[in-house]
Amino acid sequence: MPPGDNSGPAVEVTYRRGADGCARTTDFATASSVELNGADPWRTFRWYYGQKHYSGWYWASTTQRLVIYESRLELANLLLADFDADVRGIAAQPFRLTTEVDGKVRSHVPDYLLDTESGPVVVDVKPARLADKENVAATLAWTRHVVEARGWRYTVATEPPTTRLTNVRFLAGFRDPRHFAPEAIEQVLRQAVTGRTIADTLRGIDAPAHSLRATLFHLIWTQQLRVDIDAHLTGRSQITEVR
Repeated sequence: MPPGDNSGPAVEVTYRRGADGCARTTDFATASSVELNGADPWRTFRWYYGQKHYSGWYWASTTQRLVIYESRLELANLLLADFDADVRGIAAQPFRLTTEVDGKVRSHVPDYLLDTESGPVVVDVKPARLADKENVAATLAWTRHVVEARGWRYTVATEPPTTRLTNVRFLAGFRDPRHFAPEAIEQVLRQAVTGRTIADTLRGIDAPAHSLRATLFHLIWTQQLRVDIDAHLTGRSQITEVR
């Protein structure tokens, strides 16, 4: 079914939003992306001794609010989404899709809905070893079908590249803009030049090195300074772009 083609079984979307927490159901083809981006998580989670899942809350700098995750893999991909300059909004477990597949009613709750510069992106997070399992693959396939029929993008996120994740996880410690003075940011940006290393940039500033180092890493997080995020981040890393 090509994007925009509404033929075939109807697809319902159910989501929760607002203080009452009541579920609202509408046609997915016409549902407001703004409403869905502001939806509350469909599921809640509890902590208990011996649980198999690693659940928690992550403070996203993109939205300035807490976002839930239900596994270390979800957290890893949530970090990457928060680092992505094209992402403007992140909603976890934003809605439940329900439709008829091969004569049976099926439902699925995607892991994330991203509001990006190029439009909504629905994300499911699965370990690579599970994504090809027959029942999992079938669910991901029909989810992709209904999402792309709406004209949105759909992606299945698996294990990120190790070096990229290590760098982004480190930089996430400097993501909160409230911790960085505008004066320090201006100092670092004045000294930063494309092709200059991180170490040389810091050496050129007459100020306490520890505070400026943190500010520089914050600027890499916000991507006002860019480096090769897929190479190990060290003092010898070169600045590839100043924005």
